[in-house]
Amino acid sequence: MSMSATPRNSPSSGTFPYAEGRWALAAAAGGAFCVQLDSFALNPAIPALRADLHGSAAVTPWVVSGYLLATGSLMPVAGRLGDLYGRRRMLTLGLALFAATAALCALAPSLPLLVAARTLQGAGGALIMPAGLALLTNVCPPEHAPRTTGRALGLAGLGTVCGPVLGGALADSVSWRAVFWLTVPLAAAAAYCARRAPESRDPDAAGHPLDVTGAVTATGALACLAHWLEHPAAWGWAAAASALGTLFVRTERRSPAPLVDLALFRNRPYVTLTAAGAVANSATVALLYVVPLQLQQSRGWSVLDAGVAFLAPAAALAVGGPLAGRVRPAAAVPVMVLGLTVAAGALWATGRPDTGAPGLLAYGTVAAAALGVAGGLALTCTQAAVRRERAGEASGVTKAVMTATAGVGLTLVGRGREGAGTGTGSGIGTGSGPSLALPAAACLAAVVALIVAIACARLLPRVLTGVLTWVWLLLSRLSRVLRLSRRRR
Repeated sequence: MSMSATPRNSPSSGTFPYAEGRWALAAAAGGAFCVQLDSFALNPAIPALRADLHGSAAVTPWVVSGYLLATGSLMPVAGRLGDLYGRRRMLTLGLALFAATAALCALAPSLPLLVAARTLQGAGGALIMPAGLALLTNVCPPEHAPRTTGRALGLAGLGTVCGPVLGGALADSVSWRAVFWLTVPLAAAAAYCARRAPESRDPDAAGHPLDVTGAVTATGALACLAHWLEHPAAWGWAAAASALGTLFVRTERRSPAPLVDLALFRNRPYVTLTAAGAVANSATVALLYVVPLQLQQSRGWSVLDAGVAFLAPAAALAVGGPLAGRVRPAAAVPVMVLGLTVAAGALWATGRPDTGAPGLLAYGTVAAAALGVAGGLALTCTQAAVRRERAGEASGVTKAVMTATAGVGLTLVGRGREGAGTGTGSGIGTGSGPSLALPAAACLAAVVALIVAIACARLLPRVLTGVLTWVWLLLSRLSRVLRLSRRRR
């Protein structure tokens, strides 16, 4: 089936009555749900996991960090693999790898083996996210792709809603291993749906192999960047990221079939939405960390009570995807400005020390809804800003940037190293508790940058037109003066 062609029997409406589209939506949403679930469900189970496997404080954080590093750093490669060799194929492979490694995690007899299995699981997650988004983009008619992608993101957001509560409940009542066993049938069911979806790939990539040098340098640069953003004092990682990033750019300029077409970074709407989405994602991570922690430490709530109460903000976050899917690509940047403005105000109110528990949850819900829309816009409308044939490449870069910079949110709230590793909040620094003031300021700074970018985009052509008109008039008058002087001679 042609990659850019609309599937047969596809309707002109935005609904999904045809079988191929339904299978693609189920596969993409189910796969993203599994990735989100395992990103959040394990955090409450970390203390039980560490006690059961007798893990050290130095190794335990890598159960989370290894998964996130592999997911974020491999996404550009995974997205391009889907464009080259088939998005359905890569999505199915990613889901199969995710399910198999989830079983290995559940059976892990020691902490090092668990870290290794989690890293492989992250590689599976890296294949799932960009391949699923690109598959949906190419299955749907162009005018309906953002809305359908928004639906998938909304269903995936349920993993964010259910993750902490399910993880804590399973760890307390059954075992931390049950968190992984839960993922196995879900990923297998999503893989079955993927097999029924139509295949698609980049027709212009036929005969071009994967840019291995670009893949290695991009993966290394993103891994070093993500590690540095979580540990800003470790400047060696920043230097390594800069060196590998420079080598990556040089490689891509010379490659006849680059991993990432550098023209993508000259696409103003794409770059603008991706950068704003990274800010929104960082603020979301901070919100997901601070609100439950404040309910437990400052208000004395239990882990279960805080998790249940946080269902409202988490549900609002999940609704953001479908809402973002209804935004026209031309209106994406103004809506992003509105979303980040609301998020900045709500985050500031949520982080005030005098805010009670009801206000904490109310403001947190507003902030989560606004950030959910902003994050959804970054994923849905960036797909509309690029050629459908290279949708996997674009979604891989967007997701990689958003994932790699997620650790900035924890840095901004002042999370300590041990707390970052365990996710339990026990490692907060000895100073004041985590604050949402800096994430709010980051959202506000992004709003200012977006407004300046919009103003420049609208005013610059007028200014240039005026300047060129003035120059033309000046030259015309000068030419007339010269002609008159010649006649007088």
